[in-house]
Amino acid sequence: MAKLSGIAVIGFGEAGRTFASAGGWEQRAAVYDRLTDMPETAAAKQAEYVACHVSGCAALSQAVEGAETVISLVTADQALGVAQATADVIARGSLYLDFNSVAPSTKQTGAAAIDAAGGHYVDVAVMSPVQPAALRVPLLLSGTKAAQAAERLSDLGFSNVRIVEGPIGRASSIKMIRSVMVKGLEALTAECVLAASKAGVLDEVLSSLDASWSEASWAERAHYNLDRMMIHGSRRAAEMAEVVRTLEDLGTGAAMSSGTVKRQAEVGALGLKQPPESLEEKIASVLLRGERNK
Repeated sequence: MAKLSGIAVIGFGEAGRTFASAGGWEQRAAVYDRLTDMPETAAAKQAEYVACHVSGCAALSQAVEGAETVISLVTADQALGVAQATADVIARGSLYLDFNSVAPSTKQTGAAAIDAAGGHYVDVAVMSPVQPAALRVPLLLSGTKAAQAAERLSDLGFSNVRIVEGPIGRASSIKMIRSVMVKGLEALTAECVLAASKAGVLDEVLSSLDASWSEASWAERAHYNLDRMMIHGSRRAAEMAEVVRTLEDLGTGAAMSSGTVKRQAEVGALGLKQPPESLEEKIASVLLRGERNK
């Protein structure tokens, strides 16, 4: 393994913590997360830095200064602003690896800012949940510096990296359009089982679905899909808004995906970050919290 260069990690949520810990980046990584700017979350975020043995920074510019590799792992709604802010301080020749789930056009706008500043922007699409895969998570890369970025990511411990030939946005096109189905099915699942439970026919509906599609039970699918929405619904809604933008840019229409944005946001906004164990308890929690919030 080659010697690691300086790493700046912008955003230290689940993905950042997972990668830094699994990769043993420790003091090699300088980290900035905007939650350290908020009094109510600063202490918890600082504790995460300590637990992962990374160097927490008080400002984005402090983390990026001198780093040869900048990894952006923020929420979809923050991705472009972070790229533009990083462009003000990035060192010439440094790689900017944008892992965020945003539209190809969003990445192209960010790339213009980074490249104009002398950095090298690479479009990175994360193609599965980071847990439990960690550094084995499949990554797609596109852009003129994709090969260099693939080598750098290998040095950092990532083991499932594939280059997609084409410009910035090519990798994200695959990710965004795939999300129409993946996150759309989650939202449709929630809509189905919530209504079935309220009508008192949940078992019958799930059994009927199993009879028509038995690869895995629909109770298991619903259990997993609701889990994802409860924990990540707000973030997934922001990502799906970028999916809508992708489809609108293509001119193919985004009616169903627009509905998925709404449903993911609604479940995420309930604040159910520690989902109950059973499907029935999950459904009851969503319905009860939804009634209280009306």
